[in-house]
Amino acid sequence: SCCYLSRRLNQLSSHDPLWKRHCKKYWLISEEEKNQRNQSWKAIFISTYCDLGRYIQYYATLKKAWDDLEKYLGQRCPRMIGSLKESVQEEDLDAVEAQIGCKLPDDYRCSFRIHNGQKLVVPGLMGSMALSNHYRSEDLLDIDTAAGGFQQRLGLKQCLPLTFCIHTGLSQYMALESVEGRNKYEIFYQCPDQMARNPSAIDMFITGTSYLEWFTSYVNKVVTGGYPIIRDQIFRYVHDKECVATTGDITVSVSTSFLPELSSVHPPHYFFTYRIRIEMSKDALPEKACQLDSRYWRITNAKGDVEEVQGPGVVGEFPIISPGRVYEYTSCTTFSTTSGYMEGYYTFHCLYYKDRFFNVTIPRFHMVCPTFKVSTARIETNHNEYAVDEDEDSTDTDEYEDRRRVLDIPAPSGRCPRHT
Repeated sequence: SCCYLSRRLNQLSSHDPLWKRHCKKYWLISEEEKNQRNQSWKAIFISTYCDLGRYIQYYATLKKAWDDLEKYLGQRCPRMIGSLKESVQEEDLDAVEAQIGCKLPDDYRCSFRIHNGQKLVVPGLMGSMALSNHYRSEDLLDIDTAAGGFQQRLGLKQCLPLTFCIHTGLSQYMALESVEGRNKYEIFYQCPDQMARNPSAIDMFITGTSYLEWFTSYVNKVVTGGYPIIRDQIFRYVHDKECVATTGDITVSVSTSFLPELSSVHPPHYFFTYRIRIEMSKDALPEKACQLDSRYWRITNAKGDVEEVQGPGVVGEFPIISPGRVYEYTSCTTFSTTSGYMEGYYTFHCLYYKDRFFNVTIPRFHMVCPTFKVSTARIETNHNEYAVDEDEDSTDTDEYEDRRRVLDIPAPSGRCPRHT
């Protein structure tokens, strides 16, 4: 606009270094890419703006997230990179909007101008979880598959799936309109109310307030090592750096994860898994080698109710720990409250002095259910119809399985050795 005011401003508006800064800031254009195009910075900015101008406030953030993710996974999970699809064009996104009858948010559209999700393969880009015989791996859906899963049924009206797990059928959805108690562009896991007669009574575990926040926060967790890479997959365990305890030469650390597909808001049943790492310092003396005999747990829910569990070994094993060796295992627990914590100790005996026993501290680790919303269908119904005893706390595995069957909650595909 300035170039039309005077000859001097016209000259200034064509000064290429001014456009170089904008190209790098908004489009992340490098010197190398500029040289390959053999165009001026101004020409590059204008041509890119003509194509992606509506996304100027999102593009740099999302492009950097995708670039960081590709670089990180390229070194650790190369086969996952091979599952990514090329970008789509504006007309493709416009056609999807016409098909579903809803506008897509610009940050979502922008991301698909960079990558059109991924193929339906394992492992999924949006993280995995494995526990006993239960397995989940979420793919980031391409735009056509997402549109095919667009929901108009009661309880999920005008909701678009973002992810999908071919093993569990689990999806994260984005609300395209503010209906049924949801905020526009909110992202969530659906959670059917198992005690309601109305099938549209679907609660929500909130995972994001916008696509930009949802995707970039996930990528940041991955590329900063917040989520571990295990067997070429991203596992969504969260590790609190303060959740580490060292006893002598042995260090115990814990990471946790919430499993929405095995949880419910009504009845209150919140399922968590935890991953424990036991490591002996590589500088320890060889005679420090020892074997784990038993574990003790003290489990406290949000109401302050305490449960104590003691038993032999861990997950049916009695691991030997020696200098530099690491032993890891996963287990699970359930709460009827939205949060709780566990702590305890392991009892070891020395291999060189078999009559010598000692305890190793397990640090206290907290588990907190994500924010959730209760179904408007349930709120609008007589609450007495769905009364439930919320004093019940976590249960042992067999009781847990039986209760799910009584309530017609789909049982997990395998049993989990709880509190091991």
